[in-house]
Amino acid sequence: MNFTLRSRAVAEFLGTAFLLAAVVGSGIMGERLAGGNVAIVLLANSLATGAILVVLIMVLGPLSGAHLNPAVTVAAGATRDLPWRDVPVYLLAQISGAFAGVAAAHLMFGLPLFSLSAHARHGAPQLWSEVVATFGLLFVIWGCTRFRPSATAYAVGAYITAAYWFTSSTSFANPAVTLARSVSDTFAGIRPGDAPGFILAQLTGTVAALWFCRLLPSGAYRSDEKDEA
Repeated sequence: MNFTLRSRAVAEFLGTAFLLAAVVGSGIMGERLAGGNVAIVLLANSLATGAILVVLIMVLGPLSGAHLNPAVTVAAGATRDLPWRDVPVYLLAQISGAFAGVAAAHLMFGLPLFSLSAHARHGAPQLWSEVVATFGLLFVIWGCTRFRPSATAYAVGAYITAAYWFTSSTSFANPAVTLARSVSDTFAGIRPGDAPGFILAQLTGTVAALWFCRLLPSGAYRSDEKDEA
């Protein structure tokens, strides 16, 4: 079924809003309940984010593709899975939805609508982490959509949950998420001055993933096929 661009944009807006509400809201809740134990806060944050991603991709995937991420949308445009003319609309929906999600989370916990974050996230290790995290996310999406489409939601949710823990940046891997989290002075926040570096690293990971995925076969492996000499 073909859906109108407006319907798909609304889906991207709502999906990204719920994603940010989960990311920011679970960070706030975790901080309030964990008694200063940062590991428990991160665990709560990662599990909530992974779970909401599974739900959103299952619900919105058939409608808009459930990109919820400018990096995914740009990659989809580059691989012609999404017409380039639709890309700006998707990006606007995702970015505006991300800010709406932050505002919704703040309101749920009695915080100001927006507040500039003081959470420092900088340095080469964290920037490299964002390159790796974004590369891995796009690689997972590429593999699942071509070989195991029914597993995409679970694979993406599991990957992001894991990447929270194996990257020093806690795997933002999403320019819209990065921008919106810069106006949340909470556990999930990032200083506005650190956001451009994260976004550049994410775009670098996107370009690298596109290049590497072009080197991989697009058809499923068959055990009865022999390698050519």
